[in-house]
Amino acid sequence: MINTFTSYQLITRDMNQSLNRVQTQPMVQRESEYYLQNISKVKSIDDFLGDERLFRFAMKAHGLDDMAYAKAFMRKVLEEGIDDPNSFANKLTDKRYQEFARSFNFVRHGADTTIYNAAQQGTVQNYLLQAVKNGVAADNPALKANTDYYMANITSVRSIDDFLGNDVIFQFAMRAHGFEGELPSKEVVRTMLEGGIDNPDSPANKSTDERFAKLVASFNFARYGEEATTVNPAQKPAIDKYMRQTLEEDAGRNNEGVRLALYFERMAPKMTSYYEILGDRAVGSVVRTILGLPDSVAQLDIDKQAALIKSRIDIEDFKDPKKLQDLLTRFTTMWEINNPTSSPQSMITTLFQPPEFGISPDVMMAIAKMRS
Repeated sequence: MINTFTSYQLITRDMNQSLNRVQTQPMVQRESEYYLQNISKVKSIDDFLGDERLFRFAMKAHGLDDMAYAKAFMRKVLEEGIDDPNSFANKLTDKRYQEFARSFNFVRHGADTTIYNAAQQGTVQNYLLQAVKNGVAADNPALKANTDYYMANITSVRSIDDFLGNDVIFQFAMRAHGFEGELPSKEVVRTMLEGGIDNPDSPANKSTDERFAKLVASFNFARYGEEATTVNPAQKPAIDKYMRQTLEEDAGRNNEGVRLALYFERMAPKMTSYYEILGDRAVGSVVRTILGLPDSVAQLDIDKQAALIKSRIDIEDFKDPKKLQDLLTRFTTMWEINNPTSSPQSMITTLFQPPEFGISPDVMMAIAKMRS
């Protein structure tokens, strides 16, 4: 049987090929086709929760399939959204719920949630709001002409070069995001767009001018490439997440350590605090294994756990691809030592270990409160 390190390397060596193998599975094909054919018909939270097949697909895509039964809980996540810092999803330590509410943001986009695109509807709405704010009548013919041209051509924009190369599109987008008077140079805008917003240290995120981060969020070529002006987070990105989730689950059936490594590779770079590490059971398990800490450490006071991990590992290393791979090499090696793939006894032990992928304690407490 292939060991943990080798199994992980075989999958990640060509991730596209690994995901393509998942995509060819008959059940995955059927569920993906159903989802894509029907998600755009969903116009409300009730519609979403009412289609069991769609809802379960979306939950699995976000790694929340073990919570698909808790519809009252998920309704609360969706109804409060993420715009309010004190919303239900934002207050949970498990950031998967925040990501789910971001993908299906009915609070912000209403009936357009599953078809909304920030570069299209979002930018046009902002443009009209800025124009009216500046005293332009809503029925102004020039305003309509600009908007019609923009919507007719924005989907043809497939790259940063396309975006910067069309002066009408460029100026429309910049005005829509609040840039008045003399616009920033295209060189500056290119730097912002190329850096994206996924990295907290990107130029847009570090800029004191918050308009840049909003612009980059609307035209996220760094994340979506050619699909930046057509993508909707409830559509293809949800399919991509489902494929990745299925890949990880398939790997876990043969070796739970490989699943943990794949999950850590995907989730760790997004983390910004040591409490986030502790709020995610799977990431916490990987970190404890890397540091050689016993599982009993998880029973310590949360502040003591955070301090202990902080003293042993730098969370910024998660964002460095080389350092992240070094950590994963150490994890897969340590996992193999503790759970030899060739040992039948290790399989028996694994069966009786509590699952690391599951419902975090604060989520269980929230459900209990809702039921009381």
